[in-house]
Amino acid sequence: MAASRTCVMGILLLLCWTSVGDAKYVKYKDPMQPVDVRVSDLMKRMTLAEKIGQMAQIERSVASALVMKDYFIGSVLSGGGSVPAPQASAEDWINMINDFQKGALTTRLGIPMIYGIDAVHGNNNVYNATIFPHNIGLGSTRDPDLVKRIGSATALEVRATGITYAFAPCIAVCRDPRWGRCYESYSEDHEIVQAMTQIIPGLQGDLPTNYSKGIPYVGGKDKVAACAKHFVGDGGTHKGIDENNTIINRHELLSIHMPAYYNSIIDGVSTIMVSYSSWNGVKMHANRDLITGFLKNTLHFKGMVISDWQGIDRITSPPGANYTYSVQAGVNAGIDMVMIPYDYTSFIGNLTTLVNNNVVSMSRIDDAVSRILRLKFTLGLFENPFADLSLADQLGKKEHRELAREAVRRSLVLLKNGKSNKEEVLPLSKKAQKILVAGSHADNLGYQCGGWTIEWQGGDGNITVGTTILDAIKSTVDPATSVVYSENPDPTFVESGNFSYAIVVVGETPYTEFAGDSFNLTIPEPGPSTIKNVCGTVKCVVVIVSGRPVVIEPYVPVMDALVAAWLPGTEGQGVADVLFGDYGFTGKLSRTWFKSVDQLPMNVGDKHYDPLFPFGFGLVTKPGTAA
Repeated sequence: MAASRTCVMGILLLLCWTSVGDAKYVKYKDPMQPVDVRVSDLMKRMTLAEKIGQMAQIERSVASALVMKDYFIGSVLSGGGSVPAPQASAEDWINMINDFQKGALTTRLGIPMIYGIDAVHGNNNVYNATIFPHNIGLGSTRDPDLVKRIGSATALEVRATGITYAFAPCIAVCRDPRWGRCYESYSEDHEIVQAMTQIIPGLQGDLPTNYSKGIPYVGGKDKVAACAKHFVGDGGTHKGIDENNTIINRHELLSIHMPAYYNSIIDGVSTIMVSYSSWNGVKMHANRDLITGFLKNTLHFKGMVISDWQGIDRITSPPGANYTYSVQAGVNAGIDMVMIPYDYTSFIGNLTTLVNNNVVSMSRIDDAVSRILRLKFTLGLFENPFADLSLADQLGKKEHRELAREAVRRSLVLLKNGKSNKEEVLPLSKKAQKILVAGSHADNLGYQCGGWTIEWQGGDGNITVGTTILDAIKSTVDPATSVVYSENPDPTFVESGNFSYAIVVVGETPYTEFAGDSFNLTIPEPGPSTIKNVCGTVKCVVVIVSGRPVVIEPYVPVMDALVAAWLPGTEGQGVADVLFGDYGFTGKLSRTWFKSVDQLPMNVGDKHYDPLFPFGFGLVTKPGTAA
């Protein structure tokens, strides 16, 4: 049916072109032509200004229909928290994006723009979107099929807002939890990260039979272009410092940090984003050996290479110290599209001068632009440049929230269950007379979701639509059970409360990137005080909400049970599902849980491996309701 519809469309377009005055048949506008033929035909018609414009990706706050037209801009993005309006609807997003697209289509050649957004755990910039667990939790499920289904749901919610390009997945192999992006990594083990690249066919669609490896693929209007990031070694920086230097030999780089890129390319990933970090002192954004030599020439990646946000600026220290050199080094290294994101006139002016002076070759420009155009043809943007409301009902859809809830319960890792093997605490009784729920993270959706949620750094409180862990507990227990919430109760309150048991939910406050770098990895107060005040007095289950392992060894003896919930997202009901035995615990640690930060970095297989809880650890319980 789809093929015949495409055929009819092609015939109609041909009739239209041949019937309008002196209009001539144009190959690149013909959807019946092979993509490479369309790319070649369009490239022959483009001026240098039109080509360089295609290489620019700008932030929505500086974009307009006029800017798109005058500078031939190839792409627009939303940075973290950059939205058309507070609590913007799908229609608000679509109207904004279509306005930019109208500007792009009024250019001489009518090349559509592509809109990109960070959709790293669902369409996370968008109010009312389903927010899935961050990658560290998904790694604990060990389930590539689950991750693929999450990719499919995310693609629908991204398309619901008119967006065709998601900057996901992050396939970093985090080797040091002090790194502020560690929760964006599925695991310290590259094999788990490789398995989880199944999110790519979820986002983009399964490759057709006999599809050429290494060529981008997007399988229809309900799918998006994906982006494997950050190439390469971002999870191995010295002391876990964000954007720092990864100091390892080539064999270690290729054996630990590169393998997931092999899987991504085989799965037809459309784009790859370059890392801010350096490898043995060489900035990745300027590393021609790895970007052009290895990624493009050795691995035969035919997709588009994109910079990170102001990534080329940071080639120099301080950033932007010699912008002309940054443009030269980044483009000559093999970057095809530059995430500028604001000062696009400087980028365009500098690159134009560099080409005219033969510092950047025309063949390098043509390689970049051909990759960009191939992606746009593959996405079907030339035939369907405008977004519509046909998928608007997919945003925050009930089925997607149920999938997120499933992901939450399967990501939870049970680290302790009773002070001895004969005193198992979990599952908890739903019919207890009186329950205490305590902790800063029990009734805080923003804390539950973590960074990259509504705002770049995340937020505090009811920042979007979802279910807090406290709400989930209340809806799970027997109606006759009294649930008392006190964020940070003192021991006297706990002693006098006559509670059957307590659930303490504490953890890290939200952060992203360098703002999350930590050398102490402690739970901020009042978390530790809440654990001591409650667990020293009444039987307690502690739920840790965090983006990585944190310091807990001093408190473990007073806990009756301990659960790592990671950053579960909007569907807190998944936590209650497992605490109360509707489902069993099945998650396994995707990272080593250290005793002390003095041990870091420490990864499974290291010679002096002495963890608090080893990689792969996770107690298992069977579904069942406690008495």
